[in-house]
Amino acid sequence: MFIGREKELDTLNKSYQSDKFEFAVIYGRRRIGKTALIKEFTKDKDCIFFTGVESNARQNLENLSKCIMEYQSGIISDSSFSSFQAALEYVFELAKKKRIILAIDEYPYAAHAFESLASTLQFLIDKHKDNSKLFLILCGSSMSYMEDKVLAYKAPLYGRRTVQLKINPFDFFETCRYLAKLSDIDKAIAYGMFGGTPQYLMQVDTSLPIEENIKNTFLNPSSFIFEEPNNLLKQEVREPAIYNAIITAIATDSSKMNEIATKVGETTSTCSSYINNLIALGIIRKEFPFGEKSNRKTLYSLEDNMFRFWYRFVPANSSIISRGAADLAWQHILPELSAYMGNVFEEICKQYLWKLLIDGKSAVSFNDLHRWWGTNPKTKTQEEIDLIGMDKESALFGECKWTNEKVDLNVLETLVERSNLFDCSSKHFYLFAKTGFTQGCIDRAVKMGNVSLVKYEDMQKEEAAI
Repeated sequence: MFIGREKELDTLNKSYQSDKFEFAVIYGRRRIGKTALIKEFTKDKDCIFFTGVESNARQNLENLSKCIMEYQSGIISDSSFSSFQAALEYVFELAKKKRIILAIDEYPYAAHAFESLASTLQFLIDKHKDNSKLFLILCGSSMSYMEDKVLAYKAPLYGRRTVQLKINPFDFFETCRYLAKLSDIDKAIAYGMFGGTPQYLMQVDTSLPIEENIKNTFLNPSSFIFEEPNNLLKQEVREPAIYNAIITAIATDSSKMNEIATKVGETTSTCSSYINNLIALGIIRKEFPFGEKSNRKTLYSLEDNMFRFWYRFVPANSSIISRGAADLAWQHILPELSAYMGNVFEEICKQYLWKLLIDGKSAVSFNDLHRWWGTNPKTKTQEEIDLIGMDKESALFGECKWTNEKVDLNVLETLVERSNLFDCSSKHFYLFAKTGFTQGCIDRAVKMGNVSLVKYEDMQKEEAAI
């Protein structure tokens, strides 16, 4: 069952309705649902769907020819066009009479096999765009290739696209649509484990509690998820061993470049180039404290929850897991799960605040939202604020607590005190809690009048009501 991607489908369908030549570039990392999106978009339309393969030009041309012939006659034929140009020219001619979609999935494979493919497409687009109703889609999982060879200024196809869609993972609230049968708490934990990647979410059995899902996937050597990080890195990068070491270092609390380099045993300049590739793949994120851009204060963390959970818990328990002792491995993970979920909950709260802003319900019309860390000049101690968002005159400050205890007054008082490190004319405070708030905290929030207390279950109810 296809879920989500309403905005992307709406964008594609609006372009389709133009009934003139359109050229859509769709890209994003593997497992993100690009092919499913294209198939959903084309399911009720005339479409030639061709998938590039890691082979030579001849094999790719034969496959493209079969796709065209099957569309034209409904019969898979062994006959082949003499060249890619001849095959593509034929499709452009067909599309002069009616709207036809030509979707080339895994375009980088075909382009690697036939190096002149981009130039050939450029020539045919320029030749036929004014009298053809073709809807051309190029789709690829190699982020760097699609950005450098298709979208970049010096690329042959630059300036010819009419639609560009970078497909990202689902956010938490979109992910919950996949996990509708789970309890609210298990939805958050599942998001912390699998993130918003559709292929990973499909591994979740929503009829089972989250504990059993963890055992059946991350703690099961025969599962798809168990080998996924290694398999994905082998597909995307050279020297996966160094990438593995860098991801492991970050997953086990090395967040600064010098700490990562020391743990990996490489220079900071070497690690920097590998980290930039992992950022491009959406696996790692680079963070600055709110309001600062100093490289000296840069921290690195794992962007993808599946990678973060896997590298945090699987290698440390690999010997136990390999012996089939999933129950024992789970007992090792369970005491650390709440602490692990702290950062996940922070991201969920951040997404919630963005939704409030977009819906016109945010107390502050912020331009961006980040966490802050640094030295308090008064106390000379290191302090942190989970979320800060500002506009020209006002600011919001947020604190997120994923604990089984209710959030007490001291959390609010600490947040208010730390907010004094920032100069702004008005402030609004958001406290987010897994469980709830003590009466003392509630009373003070009411008295202050500029405090929003948000329970996790209320976030779920509000989203469900939309």
